[in-house]
Amino acid sequence: MSSENSSADDGQRVWDVVVVGAGPAGASAAYAAAVAGRSVLLLEKAELPRYKTCGGGIIGPSRDCLPPGFELPLRDRVHAVTFSNNGRFTRTRRSRQMMFGLINRPEFDQQLVEHAQKAGAELRTGATVQRVEQHGSSVPDRRTVAVVLQGGETLLARAVVGADGSASRIGAHVGVKLDQVDLGLEAEIPVPETVAEDWKGRVLIDWGPMPGSYGWVFPKGNTLTVGVISARGEGAATKRYLEDFIARLGLAGFEPSISSGHLTRCRADDSPLSRGRVLVCGDAAGLLEPWTREGISFALRSGRLAGEWAVRIAEAHDAVDARRQALNYAFAIKAGLGVEMSVGKRMLAIFERRPGLFHAALTGFRPAWNAFREITQGKTSLAELMRSHPMAQRALTALDKRPVEGGSVDAGGEAGAAGEAGAVGGTGGVGGTGAVGEGGSS
Repeated sequence: MSSENSSADDGQRVWDVVVVGAGPAGASAAYAAAVAGRSVLLLEKAELPRYKTCGGGIIGPSRDCLPPGFELPLRDRVHAVTFSNNGRFTRTRRSRQMMFGLINRPEFDQQLVEHAQKAGAELRTGATVQRVEQHGSSVPDRRTVAVVLQGGETLLARAVVGADGSASRIGAHVGVKLDQVDLGLEAEIPVPETVAEDWKGRVLIDWGPMPGSYGWVFPKGNTLTVGVISARGEGAATKRYLEDFIARLGLAGFEPSISSGHLTRCRADDSPLSRGRVLVCGDAAGLLEPWTREGISFALRSGRLAGEWAVRIAEAHDAVDARRQALNYAFAIKAGLGVEMSVGKRMLAIFERRPGLFHAALTGFRPAWNAFREITQGKTSLAELMRSHPMAQRALTALDKRPVEGGSVDAGGEAGAAGEAGAVGGTGGVGGTGAVGEGGSS
């Protein structure tokens, strides 16, 4: 059922919900609004399928947010993680159960859009949104938002969801404020079957040479997705890190099929999530995990919430009711994803100063590895660990105050970090097989 007043005075159609951007956040929002029986238009500036710079890891919280009947187009299932600290102290940890899956974004995004269409959403590609207007001559009444496309065409909606990526025009309209901007560089490298076989079911995570940086290898059949990420402003050093990383992996002789770069943007704590009848979600809202910069689960979860609350805003008869629903959306985001982001920010701050501690803990201290494994599987979350383990909270607070690691991590530094990791486990029990394994899911 569509909401009342589905056309303006001049006969132009008024959509219940217009979603801008057909990535995971936008497709999830469109699906959620369409399933509720609303008229939904999903706008995408590119033609689908299209490539996105992204590792393509699908962790437990992402799997939990997929539409019913969604079959993940997995290219590999990860049961092992090799950790290294800037190429040294390499160690592999294994899990009997799958930790997370690996997908190619063009396939994954296309499939999400198809589910939104099956639910009733209408897709329009090649549509670039220039701006949205909530006042003025383009807007027939106070219950309507005008979405102005490149070329001048105007679409009308009762509610708009901005899911148009990290350089979002809708985010600019809402006034999204960013706290952290990082540069990710990535290469898709086709490899011979013998090389691909060596990586099957195993990823590599390398803690990098710049504060807060790390690299990854994600296998997807006969292609390896190899990337690095670090704070923006270190462009030359980040590029050098990727080149060195590829070289020491023995992959420099293979020609990448795609080389790309992408800025990830993380919201400030006081950044708005709405303005009037316009909501933002996913990258457009700056929603991602600050430490790992994992964004797909944040896009899927925030997109679903945005779609659900956009329906309520579309039904709102005045500005006061619309504002109430928008505030409820913001509360839902902050109570869940916001708590995870605040813990992630603290983890990043510690990781920037003490990468050796993280490496030693994950490779030599079983409770830390268990926590990592259970987070990726969706059995718990960083926020859940902090909530259910007061001692883990105290350990994190203690680490916040530790001095900076001196120079590069050597064997001595590694040993010191390992001892410190033991102290964290002794006081915090982070990710142990006891209560954490029995805790609520994220």
